[in-house]
Amino acid sequence: MKVLFATSEAAPFLKTGGLGDVLGALPKAVAEQGIDARVIMPLYSDIPHTLKSQMEFIDNFYVTISWRKTYCGVFRATIGNVTYYFIDNEQYFSRSQIYGEYDDSERFAFFSKAVLDVLNLIDFFPDVIHVNDWQTALLPVYLEAFYREDMRYRNIKTVLSIHNIEFQGKYNPIILGSIFGLDVNFRSLLMYDGNINLLKGAIESCDMVTTVSNTYAEEILSDAHSHGLHNILIPRRYKLRGVINGIDTDIFNPETDSAIYKNYNYETIRFKSMNKKALQREMGLEVNNDIPLIGMVTRLTDQKGIELICQVAEEIEKLDMQLIVLGTGYAHYENFFHDWENRCHDKVRGYIGFSGAMAQKIYAGADMFLMPSKSEPCGLSQLIAMRYGTVPIVHTVGGLNDTVPAYNPSTKEGKGVTFQSFNAYDMLDAINRGIGLFHNKPAWRALRKNAMCDDYSWEKPAKEYIEIYKEILSR
Repeated sequence: MKVLFATSEAAPFLKTGGLGDVLGALPKAVAEQGIDARVIMPLYSDIPHTLKSQMEFIDNFYVTISWRKTYCGVFRATIGNVTYYFIDNEQYFSRSQIYGEYDDSERFAFFSKAVLDVLNLIDFFPDVIHVNDWQTALLPVYLEAFYREDMRYRNIKTVLSIHNIEFQGKYNPIILGSIFGLDVNFRSLLMYDGNINLLKGAIESCDMVTTVSNTYAEEILSDAHSHGLHNILIPRRYKLRGVINGIDTDIFNPETDSAIYKNYNYETIRFKSMNKKALQREMGLEVNNDIPLIGMVTRLTDQKGIELICQVAEEIEKLDMQLIVLGTGYAHYENFFHDWENRCHDKVRGYIGFSGAMAQKIYAGADMFLMPSKSEPCGLSQLIAMRYGTVPIVHTVGGLNDTVPAYNPSTKEGKGVTFQSFNAYDMLDAINRGIGLFHNKPAWRALRKNAMCDDYSWEKPAKEYIEIYKEILSR
């Protein structure tokens, strides 16, 4: 079986969030199951030179969309068992940011069309093209519009993965022909609620829709979580599947992680306290293993539930605990954590910015990891935290509900502390319960073992995706 993953980002080349992590790890895991897995993404100017130096130039051609004929260079690199292709056009991809440009519609329409055009050049016609989010959502539409008459494309199946349904690729209908190169016959396919909606077009066009957890697959069928697309998804729920993400357990491995202060595994978990004390020291907090330390590595946005923390900040200050928050986001939240640290310097640290090394130190050094997300399609941070023996405190939504079962002191089952409603005082209660478990050493040992010793790798999700590919190829 041959599978091509089309994506706007992928680690290690360039990533802005969970999508890049998934597309850095899933193709590798699928390839380890014997699948010919390849990845194609834009050749951004911000890809590190050390990685660009490993790429070889294949050839160039011109992509035609509407009235435009646009240069397209093609590069290739191989890392491990996965081949990567890169679509080069400096006009579109030599930018200061990946997303948020005035011409994103044109940039990613070009990329989607180029992916299909390049198959002949690289002599690789996959059985399945796996597209991801709105940036590649035009690809299955273009496949139906322009390529099905060609025998080489006729049997290609498509899978769309929705990593976050909030972002849909909405545009003014006037650009249907001039930018997307599609005639009026495709207007009804792409139109929704007065706009062109690229994600809607892909949902209708593809053979299977997946999303990144079972709970999120159910949530996006409701008005509260679908950002308007439930009316499109409900009639097509027969082709909707939820597959929980994994993490790259080679990268996120406390036994080998070079960024943390002291390596450890469950058998040597006593060394985790050395990470905690070193983190406290580096952050200028009291160095004391008996004070519970809660960490957060997050975007400071409404989706991540930061408003709940703001609402009960004074109550949190009264608790015998320390808090370290790493992230960037909305200015008012960044300012809040700056001010809170200044006001409560003995127990709160707001690290405004992002440092991969500091993130790893927090995963390894914290006792608990707080994720009060308002919505969370899957979430990777809670998986990483558990891999490092750091107990998650989570709102039971989306993938957090699927991956963090609440600890039951009677059965000693469960992997974290949970709260059911998106409410600041319910979150505060969960924090208090977590602190109580921290001081109950037998329960804490059981809880931490449950969290740390589970399998968070991509092996099981990769097998589920392969079964999905087999299902659609058998139709």
